[in-house]
Amino acid sequence: MSEKILWGIHAGKTGDADTLFLKQKCIAVGWDKTGNLSKLAPDREAFKARVLEAYPEKKPGAIPNNAGQLFRFVHELKTGDFVAYPSKQDRKIHLGRITGGYEYAPKKSPGYPNFRSVEWLTSAPRTQFSQGALHEMGAAMSFFQVKNYADEFFSVIEGKPVTLPSVKQDETIGLVAEEIEDTTSDFILKTLAQQIKGHGFAHFVGHLLERMGYHTRISPKGPDGGIDIIAHKDELGFEPPLVKVQVKSSEGSIGNPQVAELYGNVSAQEFGLFVTLGSFTAQAVNFAKGKPNLRLIDGDELVRLVLSHYDRFDSSYKSLLPLRRVYIPDAVGDEEE
Repeated sequence: MSEKILWGIHAGKTGDADTLFLKQKCIAVGWDKTGNLSKLAPDREAFKARVLEAYPEKKPGAIPNNAGQLFRFVHELKTGDFVAYPSKQDRKIHLGRITGGYEYAPKKSPGYPNFRSVEWLTSAPRTQFSQGALHEMGAAMSFFQVKNYADEFFSVIEGKPVTLPSVKQDETIGLVAEEIEDTTSDFILKTLAQQIKGHGFAHFVGHLLERMGYHTRISPKGPDGGIDIIAHKDELGFEPPLVKVQVKSSEGSIGNPQVAELYGNVSAQEFGLFVTLGSFTAQAVNFAKGKPNLRLIDGDELVRLVLSHYDRFDSSYKSLLPLRRVYIPDAVGDEEE
């Protein structure tokens, strides 16, 4: 007996093909400009060439990804395989079996012209599946094979109970939360590194300090003597203490010589602050430990500060870093009994 195969499919970013899938008993994918895919040679290179021809504006890395999904839909998806579709409309996972080969039917649905017929067998609320299964079902691709948690979906198809860990014991919940945090951190740091290098980063850090309650003066472009920003609490900058800030928009490690250079410009009544998108060497960290008026902020700490004060950012910086507030589980499995 051949191994059962389960595929996952999404219905667009907003679930706009939900009615098509469920009412017309099919699954479908878009990429409508590629035309009838059954006319292509049955190999991935032919599909890559067609996607590139149809969508020349796509980034190079997206071409093999898109072509691979189309190739699998046409040639690897077989009659008798199973499919799972997470509906955004009713928040259920719909499970079915493929009943026909590839069809090209643009008149049926112009936006989703590539079809496979389906017999929908059952559906179940998302709460009947583990967080790991839901995470796998939320893959970024439109069409993909479900491997790690396929047994859960097959159990539902067969009418068998799915044994789930309790919420506090489900380790995947914490992993998903960590992945969201890591993705957000990476997005912030990559955006800052790519979009506001050099002097622009000094203005960004100055804006952040202002949202933290400081008044700031940004040094003009050119030689600055190792000081990019002067920050102070009073409007005129006469009252101590003054904070002398050096920033680096590079993503590498900042060593002890650079930190020592900043500290050499800081008097006993002043504070030194070094902000970088990257990290600090162990020597630099050790140098700063014994100096109460010196503070180092690396990329991770900078992200934390950005998230803490993001609500008060100007619209220009919110446009640069478009973020949305969400709530995620907070290590529910680590509580003591």
